Amino acid sequence: MTDRDEVSARAPQTDQASAPTPAESGPTDDTETDPELSAAVAALTDEDLDRVSRTRLLTRVVKQGIRDRGIKELLNPKAAVRWVVDAVTDAAPHIPVRDLDMLRAHHGGLEGDALAERLVRNAARVTTGIGAASGGVAAVEWAVTPTLLSAPVLLAAETIAVVAVEIKLIAELHEAYGRPVPGNGAQRAATLLQAWSNQRGVNLLVPGRGAAAALSTAARKDLRDRLVRRLGRNLTTLGPFLTGAAVAGYLNRRSTLALGETVRKDLRKDSGMSKVIEAG
Repeated sequence: MTDRDEVSARAPQTDQASAPTPAESGPTDDTETDPELSAAVAALTDEDLDRVSRTRLLTRVVKQGIRDRGIKELLNPKAAVRWVVDAVTDAAPHIPVRDLDMLRAHHGGLEGDALAERLVRNAARVTTGIGAASGGVAAVEWAVTPTLLSAPVLLAAETIAVVAVEIKLIAELHEAYGRPVPGNGAQRAATLLQAWSNQRGVNLLVPGRGAAAALSTAARKDLRDRLVRRLGRNLTTLGPFLTGAAVAGYLNRRSTLALGETVRKDLRKDSGMSKVIEAG
């Protein structure tokens, strides 16, 4: 099976009715959506991927970034950040999110806090695995001196994949607590991108963060700023071969666990406020 076949086989099937339109998706810096890149990023969120498949998909993201933007452009920090923002924004509507029934079926009937805890744990394992996969890609890329130039692209690709996993986690935690994010694919994606940027759960009681949410210029700036901080943190992972992968895996796991716990607290609090309002 080729890399292209593997991406196609694992890529989620999106409902044409919920496909994002330029107006729904917000500003895109005049860049074109890359369906192959989005499919590869979405496939990387699968918690059942083995290490070989994850490494191949991450390699695909790296190669696609180089093909779409070129090494010279991606070595420019501002251009690299734009690529990460565009890739995350484009992939977000295509990230496969399981509803509550699917989550229960996939996790042996667990529900509530027990299900949420399992989702956080599994997402942390996936982001740890992405860190390990980046070491596998690096081992190949760094075997030949000229390809050292692709190291920053690998860092950006790893960041894109980890953010996609964390966006999926936020969405599925909302499902686990019976508070699914409303709207069509593009609207949900915009809301989840804002939630990830804020590192919080989605508060549906606050105006402008429900089905009508759109990725405004301000929200896109928040996303960019958060991604810049994440990229800066991940600079420590550019060690030789698997040494950097070990650090990447640890940092990815730590950030995913922290995000998961914060979102769980927000959802419990929002659930309590909703009950009070309903009682009143």
